[in-house]
Amino acid sequence: MTADLSQLVKAYDVRGVVPDQWDESLAELFGAAFVQVTGAEAIVIGHDMRPSSPGLSRAFARGAAARGVDVTEIGLCSTDQLYYASGAFDLPGAMFTASHNPAKYNGIKMCRAGASPVGQDTGLTEIRELVESWIDSGAPASDATPGAITQRDTLEDYAGYLRSLVDLTSIRPLKVVVDAGNGMGGHTVPTVFAGLPLDLVPMYFELDGTFPNHEANPLDPANIVDLQQRVREEGADLGIAFDGDADRCFVVDEHGDPVSPSAVTALVASRELAKHGGGTVIHNLITSWSVPEVVREQGGTPVRTRVGHSFIKAEMARTGAIFGGEHSAHYYFRDFWNADTGMLAALHVLAALGGQDGTLSELVAAYDRYAASGEINSTVDDQTARLTAIRETYQGREGVTIDELDGLTVTADDWWFNVRPSNTEPLLRLNAEARDEATVAKVRDEVLDLIRG
Repeated sequence: MTADLSQLVKAYDVRGVVPDQWDESLAELFGAAFVQVTGAEAIVIGHDMRPSSPGLSRAFARGAAARGVDVTEIGLCSTDQLYYASGAFDLPGAMFTASHNPAKYNGIKMCRAGASPVGQDTGLTEIRELVESWIDSGAPASDATPGAITQRDTLEDYAGYLRSLVDLTSIRPLKVVVDAGNGMGGHTVPTVFAGLPLDLVPMYFELDGTFPNHEANPLDPANIVDLQQRVREEGADLGIAFDGDADRCFVVDEHGDPVSPSAVTALVASRELAKHGGGTVIHNLITSWSVPEVVREQGGTPVRTRVGHSFIKAEMARTGAIFGGEHSAHYYFRDFWNADTGMLAALHVLAALGGQDGTLSELVAAYDRYAASGEINSTVDDQTARLTAIRETYQGREGVTIDELDGLTVTADDWWFNVRPSNTEPLLRLNAEARDEATVAKVRDEVLDLIRG
């Protein structure tokens, strides 16, 4: 195993193939480095259902405890359940998961007390440097008395806290199909939904980190085909899919048609604005125009930011925002320590649907106002050269504005597009939106010609 962790430590987390890129001995070093960088006296740790997760999690706990830190293990949990524990206990935390990645992967999502993120600019670089310096010699011995490692079940408390944030007691009965993708939603949904007026149709609730049915990434249309079919067969009111660590949720309507995450963002934003009497809502720059429009209509203040949870969370903390949404189906709540929780977003959708008599497709129509391309990835030899070519093509066009907050965003009266480079692959990612399908197709094709040149 190489001492170069550049392929293992990403912008927001640790993620790689087990045991090729990392193993329990390395996890133990990460535990020691985590507590040294955070200055923690106690931490909380959780893990998903991947076969390698319990061993990696326990190794991390050993590394932390050896440096005098008390460790609370909450065991099997979703990522937002770990954030709940970090917030409720006011402790730094570590979640062992590779989210929607294939079974051979695993990773660590780390946070400071109160679920505050640990990313490249907030401690992850220092953690990586420490681990690299220790790989050959091991972590230096500590004079501290080893900390205690104890277990605590937080599932009921987590579920109760979420239900305290959204009133579902008076909704009409709903039939909902939930596809957990053999991920952690299968662990959390039965407890969170218990006692609610819901006819739950479970799909793939068996915890299985080999993902025998489909990848646990609901943003890939191939992975929601089963859910769409089941919703139609059951005559359900809606369907919900969670990713592997259940921090993202994706929604389909009564016809089995996908509901845009931007429409979900706008829907939840309107509910949070009503609840709080206004406020700031964060949205990243590839969410639909619908989002800032709805926020303004509901008396709120929209704030646009870069793509990525560290940017969303930083802006939420800076502005005191009540809610934030990304087009990747991450939803962030001030009432949840500014952390992302797909489960809370799902509860909002259920409450909104169950609080009126119409269908979900009718409900979200008010929040889904534009035609979109979806994200289109293109492999390129030179990201910078392609972006320069696009900029030069549109610069100076009448009625067109360009900004470079994150990649290149070009905006006209009736359309916009954004092209962003991937941080880890030789890709450019295109998202386009317009007032009608014909216009978005025209814009998409013109920009793809420039990208793929």
